[in-house]
Amino acid sequence: MFLEGSEIYGSKSYFYNVLFYFQEQLEAFDKQLNDFVDYLFGPRDTRVRGWFMLDSCLPTMSLTLLYLLIVWLGTIYMKNRPAYSLKGVLVAYNFSVTMLSLYMLTELIASTWEGGYNLQCQNLHSAGEADTRVAKVLWWYYFSKLIEFLDTIFFVLRKKNNQITFLHVYHHASMFNIWWCVLNWIPCGQSFFGPTLNSFIHVLMYSYYGLSTIPSMHKYLWWKKYLTQAQLIQFLLTITHTLSAAVVPCGFPMGCLMFQSSYMATLVILFLNFYVKTYKKKLSNEDGWITADIKEVKNGYHNGYAATTNGTMSKQKAQ
Repeated sequence: MFLEGSEIYGSKSYFYNVLFYFQEQLEAFDKQLNDFVDYLFGPRDTRVRGWFMLDSCLPTMSLTLLYLLIVWLGTIYMKNRPAYSLKGVLVAYNFSVTMLSLYMLTELIASTWEGGYNLQCQNLHSAGEADTRVAKVLWWYYFSKLIEFLDTIFFVLRKKNNQITFLHVYHHASMFNIWWCVLNWIPCGQSFFGPTLNSFIHVLMYSYYGLSTIPSMHKYLWWKKYLTQAQLIQFLLTITHTLSAAVVPCGFPMGCLMFQSSYMATLVILFLNFYVKTYKKKLSNEDGWITADIKEVKNGYHNGYAATTNGTMSKQKAQ
């Protein structure tokens, strides 16, 4: 049975009306959401108006929710399926992010040098065109946090579920949203310091990840342990730099300084916890001290072996 022309037209008209209705509702919700954000944080920086993904917080929030959904459902989907290798994809991805991080590092150094930025405290408007140049680099820094969602998605596809920790997901999801706020309200000035350090760390980190996919390079990759140490130093330096602007202010918003210090403190705690659990446990096992499961240790013995003072194991029977 075929539909008459008027019926087809009516069906299309109904579909377009529904689509138009949902579009109106979405626009109304978007306006209410952004009005609320503006009410919380005040007027936005006019220099970044119209920049891709900045005028509305809805795309950033939606992509973050999609990321969390993919991680959750993807882990379930991959549970009974073989892991993907993705070797070629990982080499290309890590090389690309390394190059992007290197670009951001060099451009941030060049633009802040051009603007005569004060290392101790830099306001938002005194450097003129250099401030806009810094903001453009920081937009790429914000956008790179979206690209880095792929880190977790690759973990899911490769079934590296032990690496999908609270720290990992919290860090990725929060950074993308925080930097949307940074670009809208404080897109230059004091905001330059953390991304400069982080871009340097990411050059080291993603080059390590890329090289680690090549078996012949494994013997040269001795610096993995020091990456976490470097990240911790980065956070502590950023907190110190942020608080220095609070002690001797230069007009940079005080609330932003306090929020950044607080957020960095959470990263210090979480990364320090990760470092202790990962490397202290590894060091203990390498020295002969079994710490992974204390329930198996009885009266100073483990599986019939007792630890000596130099970390070796002497064969004795447990009493």
